[in-house]
Amino acid sequence: MTHNNLKDELLAAMKEAHTRFSGSEGGKNADYIPFLANVPSDLFGIAACLPDGDVLAVGDTDYRFGIESVSKVPTAILAMEQYSAGEVLDRIGADATGLPFNSIMAILLENDHPSTPLVNAGAISACSMIKPTGDADGKWKAIVGFIEGLCGSGVEVIDELYKSESETNFNNKSIAWLLKNYGRIYDDPDMSLDIYTRQCSIGITAKQLAVMAGTIAFGGSNPITCKHVFKPHLTPHIVSLMATVGFYENTGDWLFTTGLPAKSGVGGGIMGVIPGVVGIAAFAPPLDKAGNSVKAQNALKYITGKLGLNIFAPAGARQPVKAAKV
Repeated sequence: MTHNNLKDELLAAMKEAHTRFSGSEGGKNADYIPFLANVPSDLFGIAACLPDGDVLAVGDTDYRFGIESVSKVPTAILAMEQYSAGEVLDRIGADATGLPFNSIMAILLENDHPSTPLVNAGAISACSMIKPTGDADGKWKAIVGFIEGLCGSGVEVIDELYKSESETNFNNKSIAWLLKNYGRIYDDPDMSLDIYTRQCSIGITAKQLAVMAGTIAFGGSNPITCKHVFKPHLTPHIVSLMATVGFYENTGDWLFTTGLPAKSGVGGGIMGVIPGVVGIAAFAPPLDKAGNSVKAQNALKYITGKLGLNIFAPAGARQPVKAAKV
């Protein structure tokens, strides 16, 4: 498929998906974080980023929402960039837990291992790894700067969300200190937890997520700024993590159905990566029981199915699939 054909077909599929699912019901906003419960539930946007920097957008793609667990992706890449993929594998791991994203039991079952940087335990551990060690301000600047490099534009913390998160993160406090007990936190646990909480409270738009996904898809080179953000060989590592645990305990069903490596967040955003082809994102606040956006899942499932973008399908044998309701 040529670039122009992909662009035209992708935009058409995005518009169809937005029309098809805009009025659908199902799911509810995350309510364990008070700020998220009050985000308008009818917001819905889809965006995609192509290799030449074209950004396609349909719906509410300029609304700034909480990045939440999608922030685990850039921090995992940054940890691999600062150390190596092998060291992150050794210190944190890359195995799906098959349990909820905030599971304490998963740590115990893994015999003291955080399992993967894309669940809460591993993400807190990854934040503790970020250099400079012992310097909260330096760590934060490194994380924010890296996210801005991936997005090609500035981001800021949503202060009300950060306050709301900080007042309700009791489970994550338990995780941080349990990891400390097992020697899997590599800096001060309270500082690492606060940095993790702040990164989850960053405001992001669907357009920015699509560009982030595009930068990952195109080997660490931002297609808009043309700046090299991370080493190309890290793309397969982060995409494999997204494929194995991007939707927590529902990841297997998602990947079986779509063949799209993606990462969700309880703010309602989902970021998908098709290496060498496109970065794509969708946003809608109502979530299913596992914490994944219902409309965003349906939209991305429809688009990838219609265009035959399943990464596991052999060339020339891709068959469109019907988008099943979540």
